Amino acid sequence: MKKHVDLVGLLFMLWGGMSLLLSVSLLSTGIAATAIGAAVAPAASGGTFTAGIVAAVFFTLAALGLIFGATHLWVGSRLRRFREWARAFAIVLAVVDLICIPFGTGLGIYALWALLNERSKPLFEEPGL
Repeated sequence: MKKHVDLVGLLFMLWGGMSLLLSVSLLSTGIAATAIGAAVAPAASGGTFTAGIVAAVFFTLAALGLIFGATHLWVGSRLRRFREWARAFAIVLAVVDLICIPFGTGLGIYALWALLNERSKPLFEEPGL
């Protein structure tokens, strides 16, 4: 089970990296929407308002994606070091990942299978306890 848990950590890190890349893309789209809103003539207040809403949505999604990706990177790296607390965080993230069809669902199912398995629990116990 050690190899499976290590692979789950690596997959979490890859998933986090892809989320970070997507967030940077959303951030650049938000900047583009802001630039379009600034370039619209003052007479077209509807265009400025719409561009502002679109920019706000993209900035919000980018911020959530940055948090999501950074969390996956952090937990994945700690999971590969078999930190006791990382297992609990990874299980919570795996449940959240189930919503992200199709890749997150596969990652979530695999992570739950590997982390909830009875043979993987001793990997996370502190030595000497």
